[in-house]
Amino acid sequence: MFRDVDSLITTLGTVWPAVAAVLTFLLSVIASAHIVLYKQDSRAAVGWVGMVWLVPVIGAILYVLFGINRIRRRAALSRRGYQTFETQVAHRPPQVTLPAPAQPLLPLAGYVDRVAGRSLTMGNAITPLNNGDEAFPAMVEAIDQAESGVALSTYIFNNGPAGRSFQDALERAVNRGVMVRVLIDAVGARYTWPPIVRALKRRDIPVARFEHTVVPWRMPYINLRNHRKLLIVDGKNGFTGGMNIREGSILANDHPHPVQDLHFRVEGPVVAHLMEAFSEDWIFTTGEALDGIDWFPRLEPVGQAVARGITDGPDRDIDKAELTLLGALAAAQSSVRIVTPYFLPDARLISALNVTAMRGVSVEILLPEKNNLALVQWASTAQLWQVLRRGCRIYYTAPPFDHTKIMLVDDCWAFFGSSNWDPRSLRLNFEFDVECYDANLVAELTQLVEKKLATARPITMENVNGRRFLIKLRDGVARLAAPYL
Repeated sequence: MFRDVDSLITTLGTVWPAVAAVLTFLLSVIASAHIVLYKQDSRAAVGWVGMVWLVPVIGAILYVLFGINRIRRRAALSRRGYQTFETQVAHRPPQVTLPAPAQPLLPLAGYVDRVAGRSLTMGNAITPLNNGDEAFPAMVEAIDQAESGVALSTYIFNNGPAGRSFQDALERAVNRGVMVRVLIDAVGARYTWPPIVRALKRRDIPVARFEHTVVPWRMPYINLRNHRKLLIVDGKNGFTGGMNIREGSILANDHPHPVQDLHFRVEGPVVAHLMEAFSEDWIFTTGEALDGIDWFPRLEPVGQAVARGITDGPDRDIDKAELTLLGALAAAQSSVRIVTPYFLPDARLISALNVTAMRGVSVEILLPEKNNLALVQWASTAQLWQVLRRGCRIYYTAPPFDHTKIMLVDDCWAFFGSSNWDPRSLRLNFEFDVECYDANLVAELTQLVEKKLATARPITMENVNGRRFLIKLRDGVARLAAPYL
């Protein structure tokens, strides 16, 4: 009997390595097949296939955790069967009249018409709001004046004084009988402890967390995030931009970590685009459809701006923001000004920036002197030479950290919202931006840019090449992680 057991153990010891090798080979083949079939970027596909085969088993596990876009699949499944509010646009020119200064950009309008899947709207009024000092009081006041519905979506909703002012206003709205819906990204909700979600629920404020889970293989930091910032009041008063709800955005408070930022009050027909984006995120997260006149009232013209909302995300909206940026760079005739906190453009954007500058267009890029994310700043610095060598001009703006996100073209076109110039924002997160044809708005934003330039420091090839070797090496290694930053 003992000889039989010993024989069995010996046999298993002989066979098991072969079985493990076969299973490992099959796992690598299956993972590689999935990568080849579903990875759109060939460079990313080659990288993942290499990892799967060079680091057996572990490479496949890492791909399952980090490489598969589950949200795109789930979004498609969740939205299937639901009527979209989005206007489906055929290949036709826009059905609006652009202001006279913007007439040369008519081809751009037609191009974005097809990219965005939404038509331009006329009769809008768009007002920039500087920092939380201007934006937060205006947003709270709008909530206090709400009569039918309040929809609020944000990435970060801190449980501090600024957050509590919104919380109080939302509670007052609920007590008046106003329908309130609050959507917070599950990661952004954790920026303070305890999360404000608990406090909102205690006050009977309807709130949901985007992609909230406690399952280990679907933890929030692995999945993709809802980075949109939207506030829609009564379906007709909107606020959007790049500003999170946190104390640092109020510069008058002398916060230890102040953040310059820019938000926008939006009025007119384009507000429906903000509400459409919120309603789709809400139904995706909760299954509740928001429709009817309380959420989508008839919107009358209130200004002169021609504008449209552009949704971007890793599902059916993928690449919309980047394609819009590429189109704007191609259409620019005299000037391009970009203000962004995170600058990690991919090869397509780098080429487009260079071609634009080489055509004789003035291209100015404003980045923060001191970034709040050191790894991002290192990776960004490692890429600057790629645009500097072709004539783009880069400036570092003075502290505090500048979180502003705008792009201006030819004194008549503006692009603003939540998108950054980095792969995570343009391919991995859900974003919302607005393109606007309005010379008056662009003139106002140009003054803001000029004010930043007055204290900014120009960055040259000499500055980039003059870094010490170890600093260059550090920055170069950080650049390898650019797709995940």
